[in-house]
Amino acid sequence: MGQRITKRTVNALKAGEREFTVWDDAVTGFGLRVRPSGAMSYVVVYRAGPGRGAPVRRYTIATVGKIAPEDARARAKVILGSVAHGRDPAGQKTTERAVPTVTELADRFMTEHVEPKRKCGTAQFYRDILDRIVKPSLGTTKADKLSRQQVGKLHSSLVDTPFQANRMLAVLGSMYAFAERSNIVPEGVNPTRRIEKFKERRRERFLTVEELERLGGAIREAETTGIPWVTDESKSNAKYLPEPEKRFTKINKFAASALRLLLFTGCRLREILNLQWEHVDLERGLLFLPDSKSGRKTVILNASAVAVLNQLEKIGPYVVPGDDPGKPRPDLHRPWRAITRRASLQGVRLHDLRHTYASFGAGSGLGLPIIGRLLGHTQAATTARYAHLDNDPLRRASEAIGGGIAAALEGRGSVVSFRRSA
Repeated sequence: MGQRITKRTVNALKAGEREFTVWDDAVTGFGLRVRPSGAMSYVVVYRAGPGRGAPVRRYTIATVGKIAPEDARARAKVILGSVAHGRDPAGQKTTERAVPTVTELADRFMTEHVEPKRKCGTAQFYRDILDRIVKPSLGTTKADKLSRQQVGKLHSSLVDTPFQANRMLAVLGSMYAFAERSNIVPEGVNPTRRIEKFKERRRERFLTVEELERLGGAIREAETTGIPWVTDESKSNAKYLPEPEKRFTKINKFAASALRLLLFTGCRLREILNLQWEHVDLERGLLFLPDSKSGRKTVILNASAVAVLNQLEKIGPYVVPGDDPGKPRPDLHRPWRAITRRASLQGVRLHDLRHTYASFGAGSGLGLPIIGRLLGHTQAATTARYAHLDNDPLRRASEAIGGGIAAALEGRGSVVSFRRSA
């Protein structure tokens, strides 16, 4: 027989050897479950459907102590009311519990989709966006509950870095497309849809001859005597710095050679850092890259690039080895910062060396198709960004026009007059 569940009832109950439930005599299906450990919780039991054949569900409302018995009874009435309208609160709760958080979805997205199907550099980029931006802000939200407003707010907070903000949207959108295909979330819940992206100004930085001279000098200094540190002796921690004669940043010949190869070949950073000696054919002056961003790629080496490779010793499988000769150097961040600071090239990125290679070719009138093939572009539109530098034919035309006009002004040319027709 049931009894009205009150605070007095709760306080009087003692745990037994087995779990048992005390049922409320006022609301059918509402009860108090008592475990052998002494833990107690308010529950509702109901049939999920009409008839005796419908499955029995148990919905846990809350543990004793979190809410009062009267509040638990009121919630039980609401739950039973929804059951009467054909809903299944316990089943829905189980389903919701099974939906991963944004962090859990991100980890599964990387493990099951990105890492097996995307290039290493792309996977690293995705993981950086997810770990550094998405997870800290949205990670605890259930994946199917993430709203467009939440994503839009995060996107807007990155207004100072529009490229990064838009890439975050792209990565998140790709993640939800994966989640929909994998039936992790229902279709149509992608929270990145209809969020307007920031306008991006394509950043194309080409080094001038004078800047290249400064860059070359800084690289030579870094690999020989070293670049002197910029220190403030007035700061309190200055006394812990090494002796002045030791305050220099030196880079090894492999890092210096990597920078020169980026300039002489127009290759991408990872194409040089991951380059293995087995892919180098010095006799024919070629690099055979098995897996570049655009797939298999053959790089034609000029004499300057061949000279750089010839002076490197082979201490492992990689042309630019890391601290472990069996692994490639992971990055060039530290030497590049020191060198660009010394050469007064603030804001110049490593990728700008690739742009510089292309700009020299375009400015020499080699033609965009040739430059595109040297860079490994698969789409002509990618090389079109250098069209404004391919000015050799235009310059000759401009010189011809200007010369003709100047000759006419000085009376050295013939002027053709056109009579207006009647």
